[in-house]
Amino acid sequence: MGKIVILTGAGISAESGLGTFRDAGGLWAQHSIEDVATPEGFARNPALVHGFYNARRQQAAAAQPNSAHRALARLQSDCSGEVVIVTQNVDALHEAGGARDVLHMHGTLAGALCAACGHRWPAPDMMEPGELCPRCGGASARPDVVWFGEMPYYMDRIMDHLAGADIFAAIGTSGQVYPAAGFVQEANAVNAHTVEMNLDRSYIASAFDETRLGPATQIVVDWVAEQLGVTRA
Repeated sequence: MGKIVILTGAGISAESGLGTFRDAGGLWAQHSIEDVATPEGFARNPALVHGFYNARRQQAAAAQPNSAHRALARLQSDCSGEVVIVTQNVDALHEAGGARDVLHMHGTLAGALCAACGHRWPAPDMMEPGELCPRCGGASARPDVVWFGEMPYYMDRIMDHLAGADIFAAIGTSGQVYPAAGFVQEANAVNAHTVEMNLDRSYIASAFDETRLGPATQIVVDWVAEQLGVTRA
């Protein structure tokens, strides 16, 4: 089968009980991006930012992978070609569902990062302002999550994968945040077949060869079964 590159966003985890960002009632409707998801917001009020991510960390730890996560893991394990999963999500539900080598381009809630020396370590359940880095001792610990204005992780690897893609699928993502919103153009440039799977058409739906609408637990499971040539379980 060649190479399948899959990008997932918050929509794939919504049915596991984790909030999305840009829909009505989403996380950005409840919190200011500038206050909780920028380096400047963290500098102004680290207690607010840590409280926001502590709550998200606890919520994510209690969540369970859904059938869409498990279907993508099945595709990885059973497909004759290579399947690369890139996610904008900071939860660990892909891994909990059985996926491997997931590229978390926006970091993970499970990680802590020293803003001074760059050291990374597993985050405690609750992070507090002034928490010390275990390497340099600086009081500069923050969540290892990519904030607005920062460069996403693994971009060179992701672009290399897109350059060799035969199929590119975007699942549960709004198409509003770059550079991820530009991945479909990268895939189109190498004549990959591109498919969007979402509850509603994204802002960039017209860039895809195919759009499938519905809950991720339905349309992703059906799409994976098609790729594997099997009957949906």
